Amino acid sequence: MTEAADTPPLAPAPGRTAPPVAVTVRAVADVRAIAAVADYLGEVWRTPRAAPPYPAEVLHSLVHAGGAVHAAYDDGGDGDGAGPRLLGAAVAVFGEPGRREAYSLVTAAARGTGTAVKQAQRAWALGRGARTMRWTFDPLVGRNARFNLAKLGAVATDYLVDFYGPMADGVNGGDESDRLAVTWDLAAPRGRDRPEGEGAADREAAPVTHVAPDGGALARRAAGGGRVWCRVPDDAVALRAADPALARRWRRAVREVFTDAFARGYAATGMDRDGWYTLTPAREAG
Repeated sequence: MTEAADTPPLAPAPGRTAPPVAVTVRAVADVRAIAAVADYLGEVWRTPRAAPPYPAEVLHSLVHAGGAVHAAYDDGGDGDGAGPRLLGAAVAVFGEPGRREAYSLVTAAARGTGTAVKQAQRAWALGRGARTMRWTFDPLVGRNARFNLAKLGAVATDYLVDFYGPMADGVNGGDESDRLAVTWDLAAPRGRDRPEGEGAADREAAPVTHVAPDGGALARRAAGGGRVWCRVPDDAVALRAADPALARRWRRAVREVFTDAFARGYAATGMDRDGWYTLTPAREAG
């Protein structure tokens, strides 16, 4: 099943290295450039070349309908005369009329390129009257959570259980497709990065409410109805490949924490480098 509206691990696709300093992001509409984006997305999701998650003809139709395909290129070329390398891509469309909202169908980027790709999407959407952008991501993938919540400043208020149903790609196969839905305020794009370790003392002092599959603390909750913290595994994608049963236990444990917290009016507003989400009462989420 095609994984729309989601972000895979923000890491280089096979055979691709971390990007250089100079990266150019532009909207593409010609057949050749869109075909390259389709191939790139297939590499990231580890699908057969003949069955990319987003076929080129679908991407071309989305552009024709008013959406945008953005591609990020290495300005320095690839060293063999073949021109710039593709290091990231994103696809966006507009939501229902009247909401002034764009919807990011997919984003994939080598480390260090994601911010440039999302800012290009932001500029495109703002230029067409949007004020917010929504997308989804796998809540178990901590590095994506940190990028979306801490770096960009998006906020998650919806937990979608098994959103896509079974998926057959090389990243998600064998797991339930739970997703967090986030909203990004395009007029206030600054993120929430905090000094390393800030808030850790409060978290460690809070009582443990749930135990993780590895035996450690999964969730803590501050006294008096304050913040909730929830931990995810260090590398959910690698864990899913190595031990699918354990990955499913993590999935359901994290699901329990999030669905309960969201039902009580919390929003996910941050992710620390050590794998802990911060969930804040919605009245404080901003």
